[in-house]
Amino acid sequence: MRLPTALLSLLLVPLAGCASAGKPWVELRGERFSVEIADDEAERNRGLMFRDQMAADAGMLFLYDAEQPLAFWMKNTRIPLDILYFDQNRRLVSARKGVPPCSLGDRCPPYPSAAPALYVLELNAGTAARLGVADGDELVFGPGIPERGAP
Repeated sequence: MRLPTALLSLLLVPLAGCASAGKPWVELRGERFSVEIADDEAERNRGLMFRDQMAADAGMLFLYDAEQPLAFWMKNTRIPLDILYFDQNRRLVSARKGVPPCSLGDRCPPYPSAAPALYVLELNAGTAARLGVADGDELVFGPGIPERGAP
């Protein structure tokens, strides 16, 4: 009986990673984050509103159609975030670290990028500092995340 059980275990172990294999991911400074993609106006407007928590290895990646000056706000966002702006070459051009939640509705302040951006990555506050992110750092896309703009 032990041999069939052992064989079954060997067959099932490779399948254990298949559930997460299809999830989009990015890497920043060698650390991988599973990401939700916000690539249309409705998804970008909702962002991470009304979330009470986010896994330490998770984030949200916002995709735009053209590189442009961007500003994010924390309207109805319940968790502090790092907001990282990347250009068309996926290089960090601006970082807003430790942005606090805001319950002031339309009176929440904006957090603009210091330079035009095409991609924005939101991570839990403190992640950027822990990783030591700096302008020029590259954001690596996993399979299935579409490139935007012309590099």
